[in-house]
Amino acid sequence: MLNKMRIAKFIANAGFCSRREAEKLIEDKIVKINNNLCLHPSDIVNENDTITVGKKIIKLYETVRLWKIYKPIKFICSTKDEHNRKKIFDLVPKEFPRMISIGRLDFMSEGLLLLTNNGDYSRNLELPIKGYERIYRVCIRGQIEKKYLEKINQGIKIDNMIYKKIKIKIDKSNKNYTWLIVKLREGKNREIRNICKYFSWQIVKLIRIQYGPYKLGDLKEGQIEEIKVIENA
Repeated sequence: MLNKMRIAKFIANAGFCSRREAEKLIEDKIVKINNNLCLHPSDIVNENDTITVGKKIIKLYETVRLWKIYKPIKFICSTKDEHNRKKIFDLVPKEFPRMISIGRLDFMSEGLLLLTNNGDYSRNLELPIKGYERIYRVCIRGQIEKKYLEKINQGIKIDNMIYKKIKIKIDKSNKNYTWLIVKLREGKNREIRNICKYFSWQIVKLIRIQYGPYKLGDLKEGQIEEIKVIENA
């Protein structure tokens, strides 16, 4: 039985880009189905159709594959950048299949980033309703009073944005630095940085060490490793 789906979903599931980016490619009129211009992202295709984006033929991978990579600082998680900054995909060996990132880390953050060849799997892990826990180690310059951590754990409102479902504790500290363990479930944009800015805490390092069931482990900066997909994750 042929696996029928919308063209935008097909392109995303092939790991070429996100579904939203696929819709933009169709809008830009560079996607073809069996050498005919695709006019709408809801057009139905199957694995027997020939799908091209520009001159590249898009193939659907049946098996979901997953990699973890240690993103260094000063790398972006996009495939393109108008400022010509280094991209995380520059670290992926050329013989690897095309892949997309699951979530992102900002320019000055580092640590665990998940990559997959399947757009639907990426969307599933990113859905807020799933509530996957993201765990970070955060190094702050100086010492921190515990009363502020209690305030954050209770939920905090900053510039009309409510931050909740946060667990934060001190891992270790000395007179110069404090290392925090921060656990998030909402994953709002720059959540940790916005909270630290509110309390005038200077971030020295921000490292993601876990995303849902997947852990950074002993991976070194810039290293990539294929890992087993955990069922029902």
